[in-house]
Amino acid sequence: MKVLMFGWEFPPFNTGGLGTACYGLTKGLSKQGVEITFVIPTAPRLIKSDFVDMIIAFSTSFVNIKTVDSLLVPYISSNGYETMHRQRCMNSDKNFNRVYGQNLFEEVQRYARKAREIAENETFDLIHCHDWMTYLAGIEAKKVSKKPLVVHVHATEFDRTGGHPNQAVYDIERRGMHAADLIIAVSNFTKNKIIEHYGIRPEKVFVVHNAVEFTNFPDSEDFKIKSHDKIVLFLGRITIQKGPDYFIDAAKKVLEKEKNVKFIVAGSGDMETDMIEKAARLGIAQHVLFTGFLRGDDIDRAYKMADLYVMPSVSEPFGITPLEAMRNGTPVLISKQSGVSEVIKNCLKADFWDIDEIANKIIAVLKYNALHHCLKEHGLIEIKKFSWNDSAKKCIEVYKKALTM
Repeated sequence: MKVLMFGWEFPPFNTGGLGTACYGLTKGLSKQGVEITFVIPTAPRLIKSDFVDMIIAFSTSFVNIKTVDSLLVPYISSNGYETMHRQRCMNSDKNFNRVYGQNLFEEVQRYARKAREIAENETFDLIHCHDWMTYLAGIEAKKVSKKPLVVHVHATEFDRTGGHPNQAVYDIERRGMHAADLIIAVSNFTKNKIIEHYGIRPEKVFVVHNAVEFTNFPDSEDFKIKSHDKIVLFLGRITIQKGPDYFIDAAKKVLEKEKNVKFIVAGSGDMETDMIEKAARLGIAQHVLFTGFLRGDDIDRAYKMADLYVMPSVSEPFGITPLEAMRNGTPVLISKQSGVSEVIKNCLKADFWDIDEIANKIIAVLKYNALHHCLKEHGLIEIKKFSWNDSAKKCIEVYKKALTM
């Protein structure tokens, strides 16, 4: 089976969970004998040579990467796109402004036209699209090839905006879901949103939970900061969806009872400055450390350093980070408003808005060694059941259904 897949981020050029999921899933599909051509937008002259080398390495292993010259970058907003476009116009030749879309939605349309050209020249059995920026690309590829289209919903506009969707993004999502032959959702939590907000029949949506690669056991690396303080970690995009403000509020309550605690915020996003200012305003700035965006081994080092990982997401379609934390032997406290809460048991759970409960459970893990040890050891056992190969097999079943419709 040959699959033409459209995405908008892929390791090592990724800033969130979508890239991690695409990598794990394509690797799993490859092991099941699926041939994948993965199409990804790459902004001109923004890509380092080592990224190009990595793309070549990936192309010769388990997936063939095709790049499209485009200004689409991961998790970009309309305002962010217009700012980048304006800056690029100032630093480029006069033809730049005529090549790329004047706004985010024009560029998404341009990516779709490029997708059509690729589909005309590729041989494949099925089209698989990841999230809204690629849905129009999938529709164009379907038109020209007459092949079935599967869209993969990793997040909806309702998740990303805290329930206040951009109408233009919503319209593209709805159009893509209705044009698709079948839909893959990363959780039942997400499936229910698709049915409720987009008018999709339940029987059209199939749940395929994400997974994590379990490669090694935690090591015994020493961290100087832990000689004096307990460590509580937030790792993810610092945006309204991920609930960083609830993390800071909970930190304030914890520090009223436990002084020797450091709260690490690892990541970047449009709320980063606000969170730094909030920590200062609450008088806890000396206990809250902001690392910026982390990559590669630094992510695992952050998990290993932490005594507890907290994911207070307001609306999390799945959430791979708790699985990564558990893989590193770190106990986790997750939002009940998450897809991952459907599939893991050896963790603590709380409503994202319940600051008192979050704070109390953080204190419990930090104070009671037996609880910490139990969560760590049972989490390490549980995490071994997650496999991208299993997720890939479920995707293939969806593919087979789409091909026989």
